[in-house]
Amino acid sequence: MAKVISTLFVSADGVAEIDPDWHFPYFDENMGRAVTEDYATSDVLLIGRETYDSFAGAWPGREAAGGEDASFAKQLGDTRKVVASRQPLEFTWRNSELIQGDLTEAVAALKADPGIKGVLIPGSISVVQQLLAAGLVDELRLLVHPVAARKGRKLFDDGDAPLHLKVVATEAFPTGVLRVIYAPAEAPAAAGYDDIKDQAPKGE
Repeated sequence: MAKVISTLFVSADGVAEIDPDWHFPYFDENMGRAVTEDYATSDVLLIGRETYDSFAGAWPGREAAGGEDASFAKQLGDTRKVVASRQPLEFTWRNSELIQGDLTEAVAALKADPGIKGVLIPGSISVVQQLLAAGLVDELRLLVHPVAARKGRKLFDDGDAPLHLKVVATEAFPTGVLRVIYAPAEAPAAAGYDDIKDQAPKGE
């Protein structure tokens, strides 16, 4: 089965809607390496319409310009891009296609395709939320910035039940950014205060 991996830049208070004012000051070679590692996991990009519009409006031009980021721009252009949108799209970026039908069914089919190494979801908060709820995300890779954004869309929206996670790996960058890789986990055994009181802080 192909892994579905979500990669997101988030603030300390959980905002995943990037504001350049708090994101770019923390971007360094460590974050660049982490992003490179994330993209190396997959041969399919799964993105929502807003992310597609943002990427398609920037990366083809950067590839054509031939600057320092042209190689990565070409990599993105050459990669298969599967776009989730409720509205028809006119694609201007090569190797782009629209998901037909239900999102979760389409992603389950991608996971089961033996010809696919992995599926990466950069950004695309709504897509990630839907797939987390459906249990289709294998890893959640967060680059947590040391700033409380205080506005913007958060990754975890309100829901009926907690979403339990286990930590797969962590790394702290000199900028204060924390790289945390989570995977879904079973809920721990139920417990109350009486179950933990022997481990509570001890008085002097």
